[in-house]
Amino acid sequence: MQKITPFLWYDDKAEEAANFYVSVFKNSKVGEITRYGDAGSQAAGRPKGSVMTVEFQLDGQDFVALNGGPHFKFTEAVSLVVNCDTQEEVDDFWAKLTAGGGEESQCGWLKDKFGLSWQITPTALIEMWKDKDTAKTERVMKAMLQMKKLDIQTLKRAYEESSAAQA
Repeated sequence: MQKITPFLWYDDKAEEAANFYVSVFKNSKVGEITRYGDAGSQAAGRPKGSVMTVEFQLDGQDFVALNGGPHFKFTEAVSLVVNCDTQEEVDDFWAKLTAGGGEESQCGWLKDKFGLSWQITPTALIEMWKDKDTAKTERVMKAMLQMKKLDIQTLKRAYEESSAAQA
């Protein structure tokens, strides 16, 4: 069992969400499903026998989803980052996670159809931000701030642009 496991609260779509996520990420699977008994169903206001928790794994990372009712909603204060090596990966995850009612946001952020926030991040962007040349990192930041889904080639062009071209 991993030491720290993200625990995600859904109104009543935990199983649907887990199945959706495992369809998006390779090397993923749904695990144990627990159901509400008498005491839990009364406390949570959920029907007896309905799904309480769903354990699932996304590319080796364990998660638990809970059908806890409408008391709490996801916010952008917590998001999951997907590190992508290629533009094809960025495009693929972006399309899959915004499908069926997801929402595009800014700077590589999106919300899936369940309201969970994701950051679809090219690893090249992280490497560019590590550069000690602040002119380069500023150009990359300015380019990124203009985007919804991140475009690696556009970010690289901004990174490689000469300072003279910016004047």
